[in-house]
Amino acid sequence: MLRDMAPSGVGSARPGAVAAPTLLVGGKRLVVDTTLVMGVVNASPESFSDSGRFSTLEQQLELAASLVDAGADIIDVGGQSAITNQPELDADREIERVVPIIEWLHSSYPHVTISVDTYKPAVVGASLAAGASILNDVSGLLYPEVVSSCLKHDAALVIMHTAARPKVRLQEQGLYDDVGAEVAWFLRDRMAAATALGLPEEAVIVDPGPDFTKTPHQTVAVLRRIHELRELGRPVLLALSRKDFLGAVTGRSPRGRDAATHAAIAYFASTPGNIVRVHDVAAARDVIATVETLAGMRELSPDYLLPDEIRHEPVS
Repeated sequence: MLRDMAPSGVGSARPGAVAAPTLLVGGKRLVVDTTLVMGVVNASPESFSDSGRFSTLEQQLELAASLVDAGADIIDVGGQSAITNQPELDADREIERVVPIIEWLHSSYPHVTISVDTYKPAVVGASLAAGASILNDVSGLLYPEVVSSCLKHDAALVIMHTAARPKVRLQEQGLYDDVGAEVAWFLRDRMAAATALGLPEEAVIVDPGPDFTKTPHQTVAVLRRIHELRELGRPVLLALSRKDFLGAVTGRSPRGRDAATHAAIAYFASTPGNIVRVHDVAAARDVIATVETLAGMRELSPDYLLPDEIRHEPVS
């Protein structure tokens, strides 16, 4: 869940550290002084990563509950896969997929922050009314009118970089002259458009869009210059889990990319202000806790001794 204060054990900022951004969401102003974990619930049988493993509502609710139990700060519910070999989903069908999950989460886990992965105004309105408080817009604000829905429901807005409309595959080596600078310019411009419509800047989250209209090389180039996005002063959503650029690095298909995902999370977690979107919440939390401890962002008590029940593997 998102908290009003730092998680237990997180220390104060180190000298010279990047200032932790604040986030307005659900009527609360929060300091993102750690790396938050967003668990993924794909209510889309065509998902590139889950391959239809969670095709029924019962399976999707079980997955959502398991992500909450594993310690997810945010649950991101999506009804349309980003896979590009299929057309955009009808808005009514997308609503049928995501709203029952959002309503159930909002009722069963009122302390959990819910995000909806969509960009269509009708789906946005229905999802925020059902209890979501973050709009994860992968279109780069294709429909500016969704800002009014965010304002109505005190929702935060994720603005993701893309050079094409959703469901369009665009990977060209010469698409950008300077991909890092162009991504930063795009996000700054779209953030200005949202704030011009009345959305507080503190309600914006930026996302560099790994793999979206980018070759693996271009994605890596953007991520190497993540400091330029941090200069926007906003939390940065990093949807790293099982992405194609990790497949290019490892030569593995999506479900074989978890170790690479964890390495990528570790790379970014020593700087506050991240939200990592992942399939394996428990592993992400372990990675973040370890990195933050080694980096001096959280401390172990001097008198703590490991209890016997976790010091050894139990005998079966």
